[in-house]
Amino acid sequence: GQLQMAGAVSDALRTGEHLLVQAGTGTGKSLGYLAPALAHLHEHPDERVELVQLPAETVAVLRFSGDRGVDSIARHTDQLRDTLRDYGFATAGDPSAWFYDPPWTLPCRRRNEIAIPIET
Repeated sequence: GQLQMAGAVSDALRTGEHLLVQAGTGTGKSLGYLAPALAHLHEHPDERVELVQLPAETVAVLRFSGDRGVDSIARHTDQLRDTLRDYGFATAGDPSAWFYDPPWTLPCRRRNEIAIPIET
């Protein structure tokens, strides 16, 4: 699966052909297209693309399903902040909300996360 996809992406980048790939959730699609794309950019630099190395950070994450509206985000952010405080973790940045599913996904099937950088 994942290796075949990476090979197909690599071939498409090399030949300039279009590629349509379909794979299920959790099968490693990100690595399957990202690794060959980065390798291609390394071998064939493109002035329109700038790769930037960011410093590593450690984040605490609270995963939740369902509503991802403003009130839900605020409630889950407060819950994560309370948990971090209760366990003695110091935050090191602002929270962010991560959403992984398209908006038409049923709320009970959505995968959402609140992430807050923490000091290590």
